[in-house]
Amino acid sequence: MTMKLYQRSILHILIILSILIVGAPVILSVIISTQTPAEVFSYPPKFLPSRNFSNYVVAWQSVNLGRLMFNSFFIAFMVSLGKILLSLLAAFAFTHFNFPGKSVLFFVVLVTLLLPIPVRIVALFDITSKLRWIDTYWGLIVPFLASATGTFLFVQRFRQVPAELLDAAKMDGCGPIRYLFQILIPLSASTIGALTVIEFIYIWNQYLWPLMATNSKHMRVVQIGVKMLISTESFNNWGVIMAGVVMTMIPPLLVFFFMQESFMRGFALGTEK
Repeated sequence: MTMKLYQRSILHILIILSILIVGAPVILSVIISTQTPAEVFSYPPKFLPSRNFSNYVVAWQSVNLGRLMFNSFFIAFMVSLGKILLSLLAAFAFTHFNFPGKSVLFFVVLVTLLLPIPVRIVALFDITSKLRWIDTYWGLIVPFLASATGTFLFVQRFRQVPAELLDAAKMDGCGPIRYLFQILIPLSASTIGALTVIEFIYIWNQYLWPLMATNSKHMRVVQIGVKMLISTESFNNWGVIMAGVVMTMIPPLLVFFFMQESFMRGFALGTEK
Protein backbone atom coordinates (compact mmCIF):
# COMPACT_ATOMS: atom_id res chain seq x y z
CA MET A 1 0.00 0.00 0.00
CA THR A 2 2.80 2.39 0.90
CA MET A 3 4.62 1.56 -2.34
CA LYS A 4 1.53 2.28 -4.42
CA LEU A 5 1.02 5.59 -2.63
CA TYR A 6 4.65 6.49 -3.25
CA GLN A 7 4.37 5.66 -6.96
CA ARG A 8 1.17 7.69 -7.31
CA SER A 9 2.80 10.64 -5.56
CA ILE A 10 5.78 10.52 -7.92
CA LEU A 11 3.44 10.27 -10.90
CA HIS A 12 1.41 13.29 -9.78
CA ILE A 13 4.57 15.32 -9.17
CA LEU A 14 5.81 14.53 -12.68
CA ILE A 15 2.43 15.48 -14.16
CA ILE A 16 2.42 18.80 -12.29
CA LEU A 17 5.99 19.56 -13.41
CA SER A 18 5.08 18.73 -17.01
CA ILE A 19 2.06 21.05 -16.87
CA LEU A 20 4.19 23.87 -15.44
CA ILE A 21 6.84 23.41 -18.13
CA VAL A 22 4.30 23.36 -20.96
CA GLY A 23 2.28 26.22 -19.48
CA ALA A 24 5.27 28.40 -18.52
CA PRO A 25 5.15 30.56 -21.73
CA VAL A 26 1.44 31.25 -21.22
CA ILE A 27 1.90 32.03 -17.52
CA LEU A 28 4.80 34.39 -18.26
CA SER A 29 2.80 36.09 -21.01
CA VAL A 30 -0.06 36.79 -18.60
CA ILE A 31 2.34 38.10 -15.92
CA ILE A 32 4.29 40.36 -18.31
CA SER A 33 1.06 41.68 -19.84
CA THR A 34 0.28 43.41 -16.53
CA GLN A 35 3.71 44.97 -16.00
CA THR A 36 5.23 48.32 -16.92
CA PRO A 37 8.45 48.47 -19.01
CA ALA A 38 10.43 49.14 -15.84
CA GLU A 39 9.00 46.04 -14.18
CA VAL A 40 9.57 43.89 -17.27
CA PHE A 41 13.28 44.75 -17.39
CA SER A 42 13.82 44.86 -13.63
CA TYR A 43 16.44 42.66 -12.00
CA PRO A 44 15.80 40.33 -10.32
CA PRO A 45 12.78 39.71 -12.56
CA LYS A 46 9.31 39.87 -11.07
CA PHE A 47 7.28 36.68 -11.41
CA LEU A 48 4.10 38.12 -9.95
CA PRO A 49 1.47 40.05 -11.93
CA SER A 50 1.14 43.77 -11.49
CA ARG A 51 -1.97 45.95 -11.77
CA ASN A 52 -1.11 47.73 -15.01
CA PHE A 53 -4.12 46.55 -17.03
CA SER A 54 -3.87 49.60 -19.26
CA ASN A 55 -1.60 47.48 -21.47
CA TYR A 56 -4.70 45.69 -22.73
CA VAL A 57 -6.38 48.97 -23.66
CA VAL A 58 -3.26 50.18 -25.49
CA ALA A 59 -2.88 46.88 -27.37
CA TRP A 60 -6.56 46.88 -28.33
CA GLN A 61 -6.56 50.43 -29.64
CA SER A 62 -3.11 50.76 -31.21
CA VAL A 63 -3.65 48.18 -33.97
CA ASN A 64 -7.48 48.09 -34.00
CA LEU A 65 -7.31 44.60 -32.52
CA GLY A 66 -11.08 44.26 -32.39
CA ARG A 67 -11.35 44.45 -36.18
CA LEU A 68 -8.46 42.03 -36.64
CA MET A 69 -10.00 39.53 -34.22
CA PHE A 70 -13.31 39.77 -36.09
CA ASN A 71 -11.51 39.06 -39.39
CA SER A 72 -9.70 36.05 -37.94
CA PHE A 73 -12.85 34.69 -36.30
CA PHE A 74 -14.96 35.11 -39.44
CA ILE A 75 -12.33 33.51 -41.68
CA ALA A 76 -11.68 30.64 -39.25
CA PHE A 77 -15.42 30.00 -38.85
CA MET A 78 -16.15 30.02 -42.59
CA VAL A 79 -13.13 27.85 -43.43
CA SER A 80 -14.04 25.34 -40.71
CA LEU A 81 -17.65 25.19 -41.92
CA GLY A 82 -16.63 24.86 -45.57
CA LYS A 83 -14.00 22.22 -44.87
CA ILE A 84 -16.42 20.10 -42.88
CA LEU A 85 -19.13 20.25 -45.55
CA LEU A 86 -16.73 19.46 -48.42
CA SER A 87 -15.00 16.73 -46.43
CA LEU A 88 -18.33 15.11 -45.56
CA LEU A 89 -19.43 15.08 -49.20
CA ALA A 90 -16.05 13.78 -50.43
CA ALA A 91 -15.90 11.05 -47.79
CA PHE A 92 -19.49 10.04 -48.56
CA ALA A 93 -18.61 9.70 -52.25
CA PHE A 94 -15.50 7.64 -51.53
CA THR A 95 -17.26 5.25 -49.16
CA HIS A 96 -20.76 4.83 -50.63
CA PHE A 97 -20.35 5.16 -54.40
CA ASN A 98 -18.41 3.16 -56.95
CA PHE A 99 -16.87 5.07 -59.84
CA PRO A 100 -13.80 4.62 -62.08
CA GLY A 101 -10.53 5.65 -60.48
CA LYS A 102 -11.92 5.97 -56.98
CA SER A 103 -8.81 4.54 -55.31
CA VAL A 104 -6.51 6.71 -57.43
CA LEU A 105 -8.48 9.86 -56.61
CA PHE A 106 -8.43 9.05 -52.90
CA PHE A 107 -4.67 8.57 -53.12
CA VAL A 108 -4.33 11.94 -54.87
CA VAL A 109 -6.35 13.58 -52.09
CA LEU A 110 -4.00 12.13 -49.48
CA VAL A 111 -0.94 13.22 -51.47
CA THR A 112 -2.06 16.85 -51.10
CA LEU A 113 -1.09 16.51 -47.44
CA LEU A 114 2.50 16.73 -48.70
CA LEU A 115 1.81 20.14 -50.28
CA PRO A 116 1.23 22.69 -47.51
CA ILE A 117 0.48 26.34 -48.23
CA PRO A 118 4.14 27.55 -48.10
CA VAL A 119 5.08 25.07 -50.87
CA ARG A 120 2.43 26.30 -53.30
CA ILE A 121 2.13 29.87 -52.11
CA VAL A 122 3.59 31.49 -55.28
CA ALA A 123 1.19 29.67 -57.61
CA LEU A 124 -1.67 30.28 -55.20
CA PHE A 125 -0.91 33.99 -55.08
CA ASP A 126 -0.82 34.16 -58.89
CA ILE A 127 -4.23 32.46 -59.20
CA THR A 128 -5.73 34.62 -56.47
CA SER A 129 -4.45 37.77 -58.19
CA LYS A 130 -5.96 36.76 -61.54
CA LEU A 131 -9.30 36.16 -59.81
CA ARG A 132 -8.99 39.62 -58.17
CA TRP A 133 -9.37 38.10 -54.73
CA ILE A 134 -6.40 39.89 -53.17
CA ASP A 135 -7.45 41.87 -50.10
CA THR A 136 -10.87 40.16 -49.95
CA TYR A 137 -12.43 37.52 -47.74
CA TRP A 138 -12.64 35.24 -50.78
CA GLY A 139 -8.88 35.16 -51.08
CA LEU A 140 -8.49 34.34 -47.39
CA ILE A 141 -11.18 31.64 -47.24
CA VAL A 142 -11.40 29.72 -50.53
CA PRO A 143 -7.75 28.49 -50.71
CA PHE A 144 -8.23 26.63 -47.43
CA LEU A 145 -11.60 24.97 -48.08
CA ALA A 146 -10.31 21.63 -49.38
CA SER A 147 -9.15 19.32 -46.60
CA ALA A 148 -7.42 15.98 -47.12
CA THR A 149 -7.26 15.53 -43.34
CA GLY A 150 -11.01 16.00 -42.95
CA THR A 151 -11.76 13.69 -45.87
CA PHE A 152 -9.55 10.98 -44.41
CA LEU A 153 -11.11 11.27 -40.93
CA PHE A 154 -14.66 11.06 -42.28
CA VAL A 155 -13.78 8.15 -44.58
CA GLN A 156 -12.49 6.23 -41.56
CA ARG A 157 -15.62 7.13 -39.59
CA PHE A 158 -18.06 6.17 -42.35
CA ARG A 159 -16.34 2.82 -42.84
CA GLN A 160 -17.16 1.95 -39.24
CA VAL A 161 -20.89 2.37 -39.81
CA PRO A 162 -22.45 -1.11 -40.29
CA ALA A 163 -23.58 -1.86 -43.84
CA GLU A 164 -26.85 -3.19 -42.41
CA LEU A 165 -27.77 0.36 -41.44
CA LEU A 166 -27.55 1.45 -45.07
CA ASP A 167 -29.64 -1.52 -46.18
CA ALA A 168 -32.30 -0.72 -43.61
CA ALA A 169 -32.32 2.92 -44.71
CA LYS A 170 -32.81 1.88 -48.35
CA MET A 171 -35.72 -0.37 -47.39
CA ASP A 172 -37.35 2.63 -45.70
CA GLY A 173 -36.98 4.67 -48.87
CA CYS A 174 -34.11 6.79 -47.61
CA GLY A 175 -32.12 8.38 -50.43
CA PRO A 176 -28.34 9.07 -50.36
CA ILE A 177 -28.57 12.72 -49.30
CA ARG A 178 -31.12 11.98 -46.60
CA TYR A 179 -29.01 9.07 -45.37
CA LEU A 180 -25.98 11.34 -45.15
CA PHE A 181 -27.65 14.19 -43.28
CA GLN A 182 -30.01 12.22 -41.04
CA ILE A 183 -27.87 9.18 -40.20
CA LEU A 184 -24.18 9.55 -41.01
CA ILE A 185 -23.68 13.13 -39.85
CA PRO A 186 -25.32 12.59 -36.41
CA LEU A 187 -23.19 9.47 -35.98
CA SER A 188 -20.09 11.53 -36.84
CA ALA A 189 -20.74 14.38 -34.41
CA SER A 190 -17.58 13.69 -32.39
CA THR A 191 -15.42 13.64 -35.53
CA ILE A 192 -17.00 16.91 -36.68
CA GLY A 193 -16.21 18.45 -33.30
CA ALA A 194 -12.59 17.31 -33.42
CA LEU A 195 -12.11 18.61 -36.96
CA THR A 196 -13.73 21.93 -36.06
CA VAL A 197 -11.25 22.50 -33.24
CA ILE A 198 -8.27 21.54 -35.41
CA GLU A 199 -9.24 23.67 -38.38
CA PHE A 200 -10.34 26.70 -36.34
CA ILE A 201 -7.03 26.87 -34.49
CA TYR A 202 -5.06 26.19 -37.68
CA ILE A 203 -6.72 29.06 -39.55
CA TRP A 204 -6.62 31.37 -36.53
CA ASN A 205 -2.83 30.96 -36.39
CA GLN A 206 -2.27 31.70 -40.08
CA TYR A 207 0.27 34.44 -40.73
CA LEU A 208 2.14 34.00 -44.02
CA TRP A 209 -0.79 33.74 -46.44
CA PRO A 210 -2.85 36.60 -44.90
CA LEU A 211 0.30 38.74 -44.99
CA MET A 212 0.63 38.16 -48.73
CA ALA A 213 -3.07 38.20 -49.63
CA THR A 214 -4.02 41.45 -47.86
CA ASN A 215 -2.98 45.05 -48.42
CA SER A 216 -5.29 47.19 -46.30
CA LYS A 217 -5.26 47.33 -42.52
CA HIS A 218 -8.96 46.53 -42.18
CA MET A 219 -8.42 43.13 -43.88
CA ARG A 220 -5.46 42.08 -41.73
CA VAL A 221 -5.79 39.19 -39.28
CA VAL A 222 -4.93 38.97 -35.62
CA GLN A 223 -1.51 37.33 -36.04
CA ILE A 224 -0.39 40.23 -38.21
CA GLY A 225 -1.77 42.57 -35.56
CA VAL A 226 0.49 41.00 -32.93
CA LYS A 227 3.45 41.47 -35.26
CA MET A 228 2.44 45.11 -35.74
CA LEU A 229 2.79 45.62 -31.99
CA ILE A 230 6.49 44.73 -32.28
CA SER A 231 8.62 47.62 -33.47
CA THR A 232 11.89 46.99 -35.30
CA GLU A 233 13.06 50.60 -35.05
CA SER A 234 12.23 51.75 -31.54
CA PHE A 235 11.76 50.51 -27.99
CA ASN A 236 9.32 47.62 -27.57
CA ASN A 237 6.78 47.75 -24.76
CA TRP A 238 6.63 44.04 -23.99
CA GLY A 239 3.77 44.52 -21.58
CA VAL A 240 1.59 45.79 -24.44
CA ILE A 241 2.85 43.07 -26.78
CA MET A 242 2.09 40.30 -24.29
CA ALA A 243 -1.33 41.85 -23.63
CA GLY A 244 -2.05 41.52 -27.35
CA VAL A 245 -0.80 37.93 -27.31
CA VAL A 246 -3.00 37.02 -24.35
CA MET A 247 -6.10 38.49 -26.01
CA THR A 248 -5.43 36.59 -29.23
CA MET A 249 -5.24 33.32 -27.27
CA ILE A 250 -8.73 33.68 -25.80
CA PRO A 251 -10.97 32.76 -28.83
CA PRO A 252 -9.19 29.47 -29.71
CA LEU A 253 -9.04 28.56 -26.02
CA LEU A 254 -12.80 29.11 -25.75
CA VAL A 255 -13.42 26.98 -28.84
CA PHE A 256 -11.33 24.17 -27.38
CA PHE A 257 -12.95 24.54 -23.94
CA PHE A 258 -16.50 24.21 -25.27
CA MET A 259 -15.64 21.40 -27.71
CA GLN A 260 -12.99 19.48 -25.78
CA GLU A 261 -15.26 16.50 -25.21
CA SER A 262 -15.97 16.14 -28.93
CA PHE A 263 -12.29 16.73 -29.63
CA MET A 264 -11.23 13.85 -27.38
CA ARG A 265 -13.91 11.47 -28.61
CA GLY A 266 -13.31 12.36 -32.24
CA PHE A 267 -10.00 10.50 -32.33
CA ALA A 268 -11.25 7.43 -30.48
CA LEU A 269 -12.38 5.95 -33.79
CA GLY A 270 -11.40 2.43 -32.90
CA THR A 271 -13.27 2.37 -29.59
CA GLU A 272 -16.64 3.75 -30.66
CA LYS A 273 -19.38 1.26 -31.31
